[in-house]
Amino acid sequence: MREAVRALWPELEWIRDATLREAATRTWERAFELSPLEPKDLSEIPFTLLVPGCPTSFIAHKRCVVHIARRSAESMREFLGDALAIDLDIVVAGAILADVGKLLEYEKVDGEARQSARGKLLRHPFTGVALAFECGVPDAVCHVIAAHAGEGDLVRRSVEATIVHHADFMSFLPFKDLAR
Repeated sequence: MREAVRALWPELEWIRDATLREAATRTWERAFELSPLEPKDLSEIPFTLLVPGCPTSFIAHKRCVVHIARRSAESMREFLGDALAIDLDIVVAGAILADVGKLLEYEKVDGEARQSARGKLLRHPFTGVALAFECGVPDAVCHVIAAHAGEGDLVRRSVEATIVHHADFMSFLPFKDLAR
């Protein structure tokens, strides 16, 4: 499974802290252990069930979010300098892990993705944090997972969580708006 996770997520190599990189990798492995989905499914299922006929796969959306988040953080560092501390490892790991809980929220039935019974009770920010915590992901990254979606509107987001939240919605809202 490790090789499949690394193939899905070449961006794991962007995480400089080896312990964090390992915890993020292990979180994806653990998610697949508990999920009815397989790695190949992430290239086939839509990234959201909120957009009927969503034309973009889970992995295409997620990798886009990671790239947007990293580039945004780098631009903020370049132009804002010391005025705003940004931990790039937390941004990248948080973006990679933000939707890991969807592996427990989704299932495939007759080739179609749908919300699982667990997903009806626990949205992916909750299951994602549970998976990450179990795998030793630090609290600062768990915070990004917890706060990346609408649930994060109820807490004070860290700088890294704000970056990932906006990167995620930059790659989600255009699809949602087109579906209206």
